[in-house]
Amino acid sequence: MAHATGGTTNHEARTEMQSATYVALSSQMALRRQMDVVANNIANAATPAYKGEHMMFAELVKAQSGQQMSFVQDVGTYRDTKQGALTRTGNPLDIALDGEGYLTVQTPLGMRYTRNGHLQLDATGQAVTAQGYPVLAEGNTPLIVPTDAHDITVTKDGTVTTNQGQAAKFAVVKFANENDLAPASAGLYVTQATPVPAPETGVLQGMVEESNIQPVVEMTRMMSVAQDFAAANNLLQAESDREKTAIDKLGRVA
Repeated sequence: MAHATGGTTNHEARTEMQSATYVALSSQMALRRQMDVVANNIANAATPAYKGEHMMFAELVKAQSGQQMSFVQDVGTYRDTKQGALTRTGNPLDIALDGEGYLTVQTPLGMRYTRNGHLQLDATGQAVTAQGYPVLAEGNTPLIVPTDAHDITVTKDGTVTTNQGQAAKFAVVKFANENDLAPASAGLYVTQATPVPAPETGVLQGMVEESNIQPVVEMTRMMSVAQDFAAANNLLQAESDREKTAIDKLGRVA
């Protein structure tokens, strides 16, 4: 934050106090949004395949009353695409993706993508998500297992077989930039980017990918954000007290 040079007039002093207030308020606004992001991460620490979100900040310099002031501005979020831990469940309809890639899901709103492989079969034998959305096979057709079949096996390349033979193969895809995918509801992602096959990604049966959130790290980050918010609030209170004192003194001089 710039400071006036030479003799300090009452107007200049008031401008400096207002500048400090504006800077502190901009910091609090950014910190509040960061707190929302951290809280959402903590809330999803147990959500299968959830990827943590993090804030991005930038310095915003603006002229205010002839001074250059430096504000903090949150410019968006980015997703940590690091793979979460793989946990064995023993459920033959649970699958985890080992490596980059996503399962393809058909929803009423169009194609969506997910790494949450906690699946089930509906009454027609379609593999579906917990919300009942069909998980697609190669060729973007529903992945269907005969209703009278048993001994379901999923090989590492995503091929599904039963005692009746091969049923289908999961459509596992990837994207040039994973952050092109925007979070949608029900743990799904949406994007306008074009997917390509991910044949190098392993499909592991009887396992699920855990969230990549580390609760202790997020709790530490939350406490740090709370402390920074309190510090900015203390600055606002100090500036308010200083302004009241200045007004009181000026009033007595007058």
